[in-house]
Amino acid sequence: MDRLADQAKAAVDLLSDRQVYGEVTKILGLLVEIAGFGQNLSIGSIVHLRPNDKTDVPCEVVGFKDGHALLMPFGTLEGIGLGCKAVIQDHMPVVTPDDSWLGRVINGMAQPIDGLGPLRQGGHAIPLKNKPPPPHQRQRMGHQLDLGVRAVNSFLATCQGQRMGIFSGSGVGKSVLLSMMAKYTDADVSVIGLVGERGREVQEFLEDDLGVEGLKRSVVVVATGDEPALMRRQAAYVTLAVAEYFRNEGKNVLCLMDSVTRFAMAQREIGLSAGEPPTSKGYPPTTFGELSRLLERAGPGQPGQGSITGLFSVLVEGDDHNEPISDAVRGIVDGHIMMEREIADRGRYPAINVLRSVSRSMPAALTDEQNAVIKRAKQIVTTYEDMAELIRLGAYRRGSDPAVDEAIQIYPNIEEFLAQDKDESNTIEESFQHLAKIIGMPYGRSEQFVPGAFDEIDDDG
Repeated sequence: MDRLADQAKAAVDLLSDRQVYGEVTKILGLLVEIAGFGQNLSIGSIVHLRPNDKTDVPCEVVGFKDGHALLMPFGTLEGIGLGCKAVIQDHMPVVTPDDSWLGRVINGMAQPIDGLGPLRQGGHAIPLKNKPPPPHQRQRMGHQLDLGVRAVNSFLATCQGQRMGIFSGSGVGKSVLLSMMAKYTDADVSVIGLVGERGREVQEFLEDDLGVEGLKRSVVVVATGDEPALMRRQAAYVTLAVAEYFRNEGKNVLCLMDSVTRFAMAQREIGLSAGEPPTSKGYPPTTFGELSRLLERAGPGQPGQGSITGLFSVLVEGDDHNEPISDAVRGIVDGHIMMEREIADRGRYPAINVLRSVSRSMPAALTDEQNAVIKRAKQIVTTYEDMAELIRLGAYRRGSDPAVDEAIQIYPNIEEFLAQDKDESNTIEESFQHLAKIIGMPYGRSEQFVPGAFDEIDDDG
C-alpha cells in the first residue's frame, strides 16, 4: 500500500493546476522563437507546441533573445507554423523509475520502445539534470568490481563507484567491450545508455551482445543517431537518472554509456543553434561544463546508498587521443582504458593497450601479491615493446640481454592472456592466477609455474 501511495503522490505532484500559453513568432531551421510567456520560463524548461488536438511536439528552452524564448524540438517540426500555441510545462523534467524497469528498453523521453507495454511509474521523481551528492557527504570507493574481462580485472582494477573512460577510434571494439562488462559483471544492476547509436546495431546489441540474461538485470536507454540533438542529449540524462534511482535504493550500479562523444556532439548542435560562440573544434563553452556535470553524477552515493560505477566510451575523432573531448573526459574520470587500432589490426581483441591505460584506484584496489604480479607483467611487456622493432627486423641477437630474452619467450603468452572472446568470462581471481602462471610467479596456493603456452592452463590452475 505504501508503494501505491508513493506512486499516486508522484503522479499528483506532476499534475499542473494551471496552463501558461505562448505562441510561435519565428522558426529558423530547428530553432523556434515564442513570445507571451511572461516570467514562466527558464533555461531547460519544457514547452509543448500544439498546432492541433492530435499533434504535440515537446521542446526545450535553450536560450532567450530580445524578449523571446528560443526552443529546440525533441521531434520534427512538421505542422508547426507562426502563431502555433505553445503550452508551458510548469515543472522541470523528471523521471520516476521503478524496479520493474529492469529488462526494459526505453527512449530519451523514458518511454518504452520494446513493445512490452507501458512502464510502471515509481514513487520518487528523479530530476533529469540532477546534481551529484555533495562531495563531503560521499562515501569512499568500494572494493574491486568484477567486470569479467581479464585485461581489465588484472591490469586496470576498477572499484565500485569509480568512473572510467574507454577511448578508441571507430570500429576498434569499444561497444563489444562494454557489452562484455554488462553481461559478466557482478554489479547488482546495469544501466546502459546507447547515445547516438546506429539504429541497425541496437537489436544486435540487445540479442547478440547483451543476451537474455544480461538484459534481465539491465535498463537500456536508446537514442539513435537519426534523432534530434535534444533527444540524444536527453538519453544521457535519463541514463544517469535511472542509475541514480537504483543507487538510492542501495544497489551497486554499473552505468555504461556509448558514447560520451555523441552526447558532446549533440550539445554542440544545441549550443551553436542557440548562438554560442564556437571554440575548439567548434565545441561551444557549455559543452565542457555539461560533460563535467554529467560524469560527476556517477560515483559513490551518500551513507546508506549504493554506488554508480561509470564506464563511459569516448569515440576518438581521427584516432587523435588528444582531441578536445578526449582530453576533457580524461581530466574528469578516474582512469582511462586506451584501445588502439594497431592492436585491433593484428587481431587481438579487446584491443587494450595496457601500458597506456591507467586506473587511479590502483594500487590501493589490489593486494600486495596482486600488485607484484601486475608490476612484473608490465615490466615484461615494456621490455618487449621497447625492443619490438629490432626483434621484428631480426637485428636483436638472442643472448645479448637476459631480460629481453625472457620477454621474447613470455610476451606471446601475455598477448594471448589479454585476448578474450566476447562469449568468454573470467573472475578476478582466475585472471590473476592465469597471469601469475604465465610470468612464472607464485600466486595464492599455486606453485611456481614455468612459462608455457597459455592455452594449456585450465581455469582450476
